[in-house]
Amino acid sequence: MTTMAAPTAHKTSRRRSREFAMQGIYQWQLAGTDAATIERYMSSAKGFDKIDRPYFSSLLAGTIRESGRLEESIQPYLDRKAAELSPIERAILFIAAYELENNIDVPYRVVINEAVELAKSYGGTDGFKYVNGVLDKLAADKRPHETAGR
Repeated sequence: MTTMAAPTAHKTSRRRSREFAMQGIYQWQLAGTDAATIERYMSSAKGFDKIDRPYFSSLLAGTIRESGRLEESIQPYLDRKAAELSPIERAILFIAAYELENNIDVPYRVVINEAVELAKSYGGTDGFKYVNGVLDKLAADKRPHETAGR
């Protein structure tokens, strides 16, 4: 397995967790590796010791476990089939959708911002704009009480 660049030192433990989870979801998409194997492999990567490990584990395993439902959840807001998205942008959208639906303690604006930052760092040139647009619509659907009047 190959891994992407390790997160930089100035990031929060949750941001690092999302970054490693995105890398893990990327590996899962390309190689079909299970969450436990990905986590074992990534645990030796540079910077992994600085993550919020329970949060990472939840994101990685939950996103993989619920990937079919997450795809159905984001599909209405996509301009093409989810399978046609780049693996990076698909991974970012899946993780953010998982957070919006399962981590209600994290404000929707934080979920979107974190996903946009990942897309800026790892996605295509304007991928962050696409991610932002999709997640803005998904958040309005999944968290109407939080997004009302914005």
